[in-house]
Amino acid sequence: MPLSLQHRRQQLLASLGDAIAVLPTAPMVIRNADAHYPYRADSHFLYLTAFDEPEAVLVLDGHRGKSMLFCRDKNPDMEIWDGFRYGPAAAAEAFDFDEAYSISELDTRLPALLENVPALYWPVGNGQIDARVAGWLASVRSRARAGVDAPAQYGDLLPLIDEMRLRKDERELAVLHHAGQISAEAHVRAMRATRPGMYEYEVEAELLHHFIRHGARYPAYESIVAGGANACTLHYAANNARLNNGDLLLVDAGCEFRGYAGDITRTFPVNGRFSGPQRDLYDVVLAAELAAIDTIAPGVALNVPADAALRVLVQGMLDYKLLQGTVDGVIESGEYRRFYMHGIGHFIGLDVHDVGLRKPGGQWRSFEPGMCTTIEPGLYIRPDDSVPAAYHHIGIRIEDNVQVTATGHYVYTDAAPKRIDDIEALMQA
Repeated sequence: MPLSLQHRRQQLLASLGDAIAVLPTAPMVIRNADAHYPYRADSHFLYLTAFDEPEAVLVLDGHRGKSMLFCRDKNPDMEIWDGFRYGPAAAAEAFDFDEAYSISELDTRLPALLENVPALYWPVGNGQIDARVAGWLASVRSRARAGVDAPAQYGDLLPLIDEMRLRKDERELAVLHHAGQISAEAHVRAMRATRPGMYEYEVEAELLHHFIRHGARYPAYESIVAGGANACTLHYAANNARLNNGDLLLVDAGCEFRGYAGDITRTFPVNGRFSGPQRDLYDVVLAAELAAIDTIAPGVALNVPADAALRVLVQGMLDYKLLQGTVDGVIESGEYRRFYMHGIGHFIGLDVHDVGLRKPGGQWRSFEPGMCTTIEPGLYIRPDDSVPAAYHHIGIRIEDNVQVTATGHYVYTDAAPKRIDDIEALMQA
């Protein structure tokens, strides 16, 4: 087991004091009839355990300094149908838990662990565990006359883990870089394959082929493959339209590798060559992305890249007559939201939209080494009489994944070309 997992649990134990923390993994989810969606463990649970079987609960006992796993028993009959199960004994050894028990013992052991403990933490609001917590506390309170106290303080466990997850360690960064590399290579494959007359789902198939062929069984999120006007729908997911000669294709896709996400967007011409109007707006979005990325360094507030990109985008809107006025006036009025209506990016890690408050205490957080973020400006031009017709139905987004380093930043998804000359050279080779 990686030593970093031990360190994470010990770090959380130290922050708990004498409290108990309970963290369930994600449940299995039925897709239809008796078929389930592919199982994906809870990200917080994975971060602390690396254990990816369902029906499991982590218990951290701050008073005794112990980590305990409750999981499914070994069951040779069920393993014939569903595959290998660790069972408590093997799980304790493989993942270095202090103790491990059958999941069937959770409701009998927890009340005893909670006796005379001052505080209890769990993912408050998680319906899977809230009712069980209430039952454990009722059991402890029933022994009040025997001098047994129930926890008097309660707290949400997830914010404590979120702060830990925000800064990636060396092993996490290596996996994130690999997820980014696979994702970037998949975008290259998609560019090479795209031709007028294909369907969006055929391009999606190229992405999935590359993901799976390189050990990433699943996309990190539902891929967006949006040709022409479809690119003006931010979360377009139908991926079933025919690709027309002369249109742009926006592809927002990334793989999940060993639990960690890639998230890249590239926009390129279906026929391999940008038209004049497409080139105009693409250059604006690319300049905005580069301006935002250039600001990223330790100590820089998280809003700085967004502000840098926005000024470039608004200037472009004015230059190409999408809007009238001044840069400051358009920003103050919010008119730019007609064509750019989302933020500059988000943290990335075990979740595509990864954890971590951007404004703790109401103030913008600053970048720190080990943080990873996306940068993804865009322009989306729906038809309007006030907008030059040459730009109608053009949707462009360019997105990369960026690690904050000790001295600046590192764009680890640059293997997917994004400069016009590079894209055209690749697609026409």
